Amino acid sequence: MTAPPVIMVGFAWVAVAAIGVFQPDASVILIEEPETIRKGHLRSQLKDAAVIREVVGWEYQLAGTADEFFNAHPDLAPAAVAPAVEYATPFAARLAERYGLPGAGLGAAELLRDKSLLRRVTRAAGIPNPESQAVSSPEEVRAFMTGHPGAAILKPADRVGSLGTYILRSADDIDAVWAQCVTECRTLDVSVSGPDRPAAVRMLVERFVQGREFSVELLVSAGRTLFGNVTETELYPGPRPVERGKLAPADIPEELETRLREQTEAVVRTVGFGTGLVCCEWIVEAGTPYLVECAGRLPGDRMVDLIEWAYDTELFRAYWGLHKGEDPKPPLPRRAGRFAAVRFLHAGPGVVESVDGLKEAYAVPDVIHCGFMVEPGTRTYELRHSMDCAAFAISCAATPDEAVRRAEEAVGRLRITMRTSSGAYGS
Repeated sequence: MTAPPVIMVGFAWVAVAAIGVFQPDASVILIEEPETIRKGHLRSQLKDAAVIREVVGWEYQLAGTADEFFNAHPDLAPAAVAPAVEYATPFAARLAERYGLPGAGLGAAELLRDKSLLRRVTRAAGIPNPESQAVSSPEEVRAFMTGHPGAAILKPADRVGSLGTYILRSADDIDAVWAQCVTECRTLDVSVSGPDRPAAVRMLVERFVQGREFSVELLVSAGRTLFGNVTETELYPGPRPVERGKLAPADIPEELETRLREQTEAVVRTVGFGTGLVCCEWIVEAGTPYLVECAGRLPGDRMVDLIEWAYDTELFRAYWGLHKGEDPKPPLPRRAGRFAAVRFLHAGPGVVESVDGLKEAYAVPDVIHCGFMVEPGTRTYELRHSMDCAAFAISCAATPDEAVRRAEEAVGRLRITMRTSSGAYGS
């Protein structure tokens, strides 16, 4: 008798590879936007992925489509439904509800997908948020900055990876930055694999909070925390808040770790999150953690790798187990035994001519994984968002300083030769 399938909503190579470690062959139904399947040639790409039973084209980012899917497949009886990407979270939450399975809950997923709504709801619960305002023109951004002296940050309400996000140090730049950010939100989401249909661009302007940046990853079952980790984030310098690296767990005093975890648990309660994983971002300014945003899915930027190596645990397996109604056995560890760090490499604008250095990078002690996100012929751009990073290196060591140093050394050995109009250069 064939076991009930699990439904993964949204495609990510890392998620397909990871679920193939423990799911039986032909047990995963992947739901993805039809245009994404077409543009990414997903059916041909996944033909050798033994774990994939079927790739289903469905416009899951549109309202009501989870209910439509359920009514088209009422007897499917999946064992679990979970999102693999940010844009899939509301659909996956609603589909889990319809099949009577554990999930975030549609209400919580919708709040977490909308930074403007999340600000309103969490502020009402007493959770510190920066001053924030929805804006629809450069003039409204200028008025906000006049009323809130100092740096501001312009961002979309519902995009990912710092797409369309810019730190404004001067009101003189508002018109050009507005046009650039709005254009990015309209075009970059669909340029490679997103659906071609237009999506509204809703922008926010906020007081720029300055301090150390952290994320808190919580594995939650019916609102109850089963596992927690605090990660420190390092950004590239400049006006684009793109992540250059991460360290898990963060090397911080226990008091701050406890406060960040408690604040994240308050967010979970405030939005009514049910089951799954949240990744909640904070900036600590003058001792106060201010909420940046919170995602109701597995974290990106190789964070799952960092947590699994630092804690010697299987976070991805536990995530899917929760969506099947199974608590992790044995329970996930409370403390990490080591520190894991990732560092990213940005290649600069041009066309990739060659990539090299993997052997040298893996020769660095304590390096566990490294690789390229580009290949010869790939066009790369100036740093705009996290998708512009071209390579990464991960290390795991006994101390935080050692983990960071090893990742830095390894990523420094990765070589990307670029070709521009003026000739070739190295990165």
